[in-house]
Amino acid sequence: MAHSLNRRAFLTATTHTAAGLIILGNSRSARSYWVNERLAIAVIGVGGMGAVNLSLVAADNVEIGSGYRIARGEAVEGTGESLVAMCDVDVRTAADSAPGRRNPPGDSLARFPKAKVYRDYRRMLDEMDAQIDAVVVNAPDHIHAPASVTAMRRGKHVYCEKPGAHTVYEARVAAQVAAEQQVATQLGTQMHATENYRRILELLQAGAIGSVDAFHIWLRGGGGTSNRPQETPPVPHGLDWDLFLGPTTYRPYHPTYSRGCGGNWQRWWDFGHGNLGNMGCHFFDLGFWGLDLKYPRTVQAEGPEPHSETAPGRLHVRYEFPARGSRPPATLTWTHGSRGPAVFTEHDAPDWAWGVFVGSEGMLWVDYHQHRLAPESQFADFVPPEPRLPSSIGHHAEWIAACKTGSPTGCHFGYSGPVSEAVMLGSVAYRCGEPLEWDAEHLRVTNVPEANDLLHREYRDGWTL
Repeated sequence: MAHSLNRRAFLTATTHTAAGLIILGNSRSARSYWVNERLAIAVIGVGGMGAVNLSLVAADNVEIGSGYRIARGEAVEGTGESLVAMCDVDVRTAADSAPGRRNPPGDSLARFPKAKVYRDYRRMLDEMDAQIDAVVVNAPDHIHAPASVTAMRRGKHVYCEKPGAHTVYEARVAAQVAAEQQVATQLGTQMHATENYRRILELLQAGAIGSVDAFHIWLRGGGGTSNRPQETPPVPHGLDWDLFLGPTTYRPYHPTYSRGCGGNWQRWWDFGHGNLGNMGCHFFDLGFWGLDLKYPRTVQAEGPEPHSETAPGRLHVRYEFPARGSRPPATLTWTHGSRGPAVFTEHDAPDWAWGVFVGSEGMLWVDYHQHRLAPESQFADFVPPEPRLPSSIGHHAEWIAACKTGSPTGCHFGYSGPVSEAVMLGSVAYRCGEPLEWDAEHLRVTNVPEANDLLHREYRDGWTL
């Protein structure tokens, strides 16, 4: 379905039951196409989660409703959406030779031999603009927003792994550009599509635990800080180190920065935000959705003395949100690598739980796959509300459907942008060492002027947002 149209608006979306026809419009012209016609997709980053996402958007067709087919399952040559281009700065990753490769296994280059291969996403988008409908971004965090925004400005639909940005400013710009271009977007917080999350939301909406004013998250994993390596080993054959750095400040190559070389870029401030940046969006998502949160008023963080190079192994962040309509002011806390929040230690927290909603009439323990009301004796005879929230057709399938029909996605950038902003603000508060008063409308910290320097970053020449 490759074409050069910039899809800024859906003028009409009329489906003919028998034929499955959709009429798309935009500022240049209009084009009609068949809803079971393949999207032309480009993937940026094809290792790790990139390999997983690749298989879920260029995969077996499954019938969903009348006249519409979506991509789901294992990749099969000649079926599913059309993968027209792959981009990765490390050819070893695409060829499945890098250590630490996640499932599904297999050589991406061999599995999709018709896809054109690039190292630089800017060149790919320049050369194949007319041949790409949608882009999947799986690169490290510091590439998320530049790649996503560049694609969206060209009218491409975008699926991006979390957190979707590396700074507060980038998250806000990505959400704004998505709205301006009216493209389909989805952040990779896959659990948002689960039935478990829907049942949790229904319990909260039904008032099962009364008025809820807090959501606490505890991630038990830790880690430690590191100084920048002094040695400068040669760059491995197949890795373009300059493209790996992208817009961030130049530093000599070392394997500790690249997963393809056995390292972990997420620990380093220039590339990620440690455990908070890695997992925060997944866990914050449920709190934001369940309590209808958007922008905090204040953010404060506590941990070891901030390190100039790497994120902390222990961190506690507290966000205060204003009242929302009839909902009271709310608190969201994040803790990793240290003793859990008081509610975890003072109550009989299940071993499996990583989060808890606290209400006036009880608590609701949660994780990805299950939930439990507490205290159990109080809810022994509780009858949960009948399921009413519609099931998702699948996290990736939502995005594919949105690209073709304009239907909604659960984690579009308009919703997920504030979640990403909150994650980044937690790092800013920690690195500043002071509580922050946040003016979301003007995107600035009002009480600690120097904190505003951490809301954005300078890009190297040749890189833009």
